[in-house]
Amino acid sequence: MIRSMTGFGDASEQADSISFAVELRSLNNRYFKATIRLPEEIASLEAELETILRKRLQRGSVTLLVKMRGKANTGPDQINEDVLVKYLDRLETLHTRFAERDSAVKIDLTALLTMPGVLQSNNDTDILGTARPILKKLVEQACEKAMVMRVTEGKGLGEDLANQRSVIRELITEIGTRAPLIVQDYHQRLRSRIDELLAKAELKVNETDLIREVAIFADRSDISEEINRMHGHLDQFDEVVSDGGSKSVGRTLEFLVQEMLREANTIGAKCNDDQISRAVVGMKGAIDRIKEQAANVE
Repeated sequence: MIRSMTGFGDASEQADSISFAVELRSLNNRYFKATIRLPEEIASLEAELETILRKRLQRGSVTLLVKMRGKANTGPDQINEDVLVKYLDRLETLHTRFAERDSAVKIDLTALLTMPGVLQSNNDTDILGTARPILKKLVEQACEKAMVMRVTEGKGLGEDLANQRSVIRELITEIGTRAPLIVQDYHQRLRSRIDELLAKAELKVNETDLIREVAIFADRSDISEEINRMHGHLDQFDEVVSDGGSKSVGRTLEFLVQEMLREANTIGAKCNDDQISRAVVGMKGAIDRIKEQAANVE
């Protein structure tokens, strides 16, 4: 059973006073394209989460949104002594300059603690450690839900594809039945036309020349290879669709559609026959429908 590329999945969990929630949406795309939106505190997890998406969703435009609320319970912030010493060294230099002017300078250590880089929080590290296993699990769960939706929509796609292939099989069978009669009709029309023209001139046509002309027409209008290839493409299409549940087959189906359209165009170009031309038009309409649906297949 084939799968669609359209799907949605979500999952959530709360741990260590933090609420995590993920939403996953996937749409059609010829290749795999992931857009991942994470809170700044856990932005470093993007590559790991994308790896999970690539394994589960092989084709499509995938958007993953991660929401995080709350704050982890952590200990007090740590003082970065190296940064604090650099601030003090700088202030000492300024103090010396002001001292030369008999100006008093007071250094407020409490204020220094508010300077950038002096206090280091353990919060980010703790959140990252907490978030990694949880988000990996939640993304897997969201992917599973999206896959269920993809499979459900894939059933509808499969039914439509099967209907269109049935139409093509009927039309190609009709063309195959009609094709041998074209040469006979051409032979009769050619003989009638030649007899009509030669009767007025009281001449007689050489039977060998007539047969040669008919043979050339028969070779030029022979579509037996195209018909056989069309049947082969349809059979291969059936095989790929039946195996669609285990791997991504959309690109393969799109290639087969191109080959089917090529055969239909060749048949139409070779056969100057109204009945076959109408069948080719119907066949190309079914192929176009398959092409549209194949673009939705993972």
